Amino acid sequence: MAGRSLRRGLSATVRSSVTGVASSTSKFTDELKSAPEIGVNLDNTQKLFASISTLKLIKSIITLRLVGMKCTTEFGSWALNPNRMADPLWRKMVLGATERTFYDHFCAGKDLEAAAVTVEALRRDGLYAMLDYGLEHADDNLSCDENLSEFLRTIDAASSSSLPVSFVVVKITAICPPRLLKRVSDLLRWEYRDHNSSINLPWKLKTLPIFSDSSPFYHTPKKPDSLTKHEEDELNLAYERFSKICNKSTESNIPLLVDAEDTSIQPAIDYFTYSAAIQYSSKGNKDKVPFIYNTIQAYLKDASHRLVAAKKAADEMRIPLGFKLVRGAYMSSENKSASDKGAESPIHSCIEETHSRYNNCAEFLLQEIANGSGFTVLATHNIESGKLAARKACDLGIERGSQSLQFAQLYGMAEVLSYGLRNAGFRVSKYLPFGPVEQIIPYLMRRAEENRGMLSTSVVDRKLMSEEVFRRMKSLGS
Repeated sequence: MAGRSLRRGLSATVRSSVTGVASSTSKFTDELKSAPEIGVNLDNTQKLFASISTLKLIKSIITLRLVGMKCTTEFGSWALNPNRMADPLWRKMVLGATERTFYDHFCAGKDLEAAAVTVEALRRDGLYAMLDYGLEHADDNLSCDENLSEFLRTIDAASSSSLPVSFVVVKITAICPPRLLKRVSDLLRWEYRDHNSSINLPWKLKTLPIFSDSSPFYHTPKKPDSLTKHEEDELNLAYERFSKICNKSTESNIPLLVDAEDTSIQPAIDYFTYSAAIQYSSKGNKDKVPFIYNTIQAYLKDASHRLVAAKKAADEMRIPLGFKLVRGAYMSSENKSASDKGAESPIHSCIEETHSRYNNCAEFLLQEIANGSGFTVLATHNIESGKLAARKACDLGIERGSQSLQFAQLYGMAEVLSYGLRNAGFRVSKYLPFGPVEQIIPYLMRRAEENRGMLSTSVVDRKLMSEEVFRRMKSLGS
């Protein structure tokens, strides 16, 4: 009842806010084309790459070219076939080649000690680190408990050093089995759709809005069974794990950034995140600075509605909550899942619409910062979006270097944008996965398979890096 009352009370405000966000599309984009440059200069390659050695530039050019090729992904899938990897010699060759190429370029190292070296290098470059121990899905409670220990160790390491760690990244799928997250998501979806309240969720904690009327509901075609006693116990264990992570985060003053997943389980991810934000807000937060950030994927058609609804509800409850805005990383699997179920894809039909929605959501979040209640990480590799957001932040009077606004890119990618924003005075973090090579391979494959379009945009990085290499070679010869 409380959830539906909150939904009805917010609906008018959310519709107004979302309409405002959507109506600003052309105006916001036109600003990029007509306004003069405000500090983000990507033309001076000598200044952009001043801290990067020529050898590293050359290696980056080659690696980015390889990883953007379709044949590389296809060969990787062939080479990593479980039957082939069962051969010890083949496994050693593949892992060795991966470590010396893609792993070395996109990852920080095998453990926290190696990651600290990379973070220190980022510090020298004026960048921050988002530490992400490379855990994917856990299928049982033993694996979840082991993963919990790694998350706690990562927070401890981040807090016990003077290294510039902006966030520790948390994957809920690493501490709660995805099958259970799917069950919870199904029940939450059905509760939202069932206005007669015929479903009972005794385990449910107080949370923020998770859905909008435009959210994808095809994952739950019929009323799901209630959680069994065993499933409720498992859910309680998962939430206890997350609570331990949240406690460690608040004690250590290291904020958490919760990664997004695909739409089949994302409702449960949002539920974990928002209920924790509420729970730990009640424990007192004098500075009103969020300790937890949720991730919004702008390529989803319901993204702006869910973002505005959650932010407005959090403001009404006086709960500090941060958001990381991304475009999204599950395009292939989302489209396939919808097609298999005979449903419309939850993703925008063209990349231009995704770009537009990303920029709209970014403007909304920047306006919230200017109003005094926003905390945002704008994660983008798109140069136009990065420059546009930087300009809008300046127009709104947001202080450069403010902790309320950070930009972020994956480690080893979008270096031009990262260093350009850094040179302009903004806080920039690199998403820094670390862990054993064999553990990180799923991450590397996902980067290639789900983000080939994004990887192809690395042509700008390759072009400017090449120009800088040639400039250096020419200067040596003169």
